[in-house]
Amino acid sequence: MSNYRILSSVLSSIHHGCLIAAAGCALALVAAPAHADDYDATLKDIQSTMGGVPSFVKQFPKAGLPGAWAEVKAIELSDKTALPPKVKSLISLAVAAQIPCNYCIWSDTQDAKRAGATDEEIQEAVAMAALTRHWSTIFNGMQVDFDTFKKEMGGQ
Repeated sequence: MSNYRILSSVLSSIHHGCLIAAAGCALALVAAPAHADDYDATLKDIQSTMGGVPSFVKQFPKAGLPGAWAEVKAIELSDKTALPPKVKSLISLAVAAQIPCNYCIWSDTQDAKRAGATDEEIQEAVAMAALTRHWSTIFNGMQVDFDTFKKEMGGQ
């Protein structure tokens, strides 16, 4: 995993709305403000994990960096999650393509390749994102009745 990719996840998380949604939904994330010691410790951890601290990290709000870094490490960088790294990268790439975010598209593509994704898998992940977006546009724009949709698609 490239040095800049790890922390670009912090940036892409913002673009993906993950941090905003998590902050709005989880009281634990807003329980206490970060202290200068937390920020300094986070920078040291980033330095030791990546071998450097990318310049954009210092643009991120100091109060939010410890939590954002913890989230990236616990989900994206952890090998103790339900999804393997290749799948995580392909999901992230598909979302980034829909936003669109050039930073994330570039870094997620690199990560997917490093995790063993083939060009065909990368292409299919992006095509799936496009297909999902297409049909979502149809269903929402035509105001398809949701209960009818569920019943016709095998739901209850």
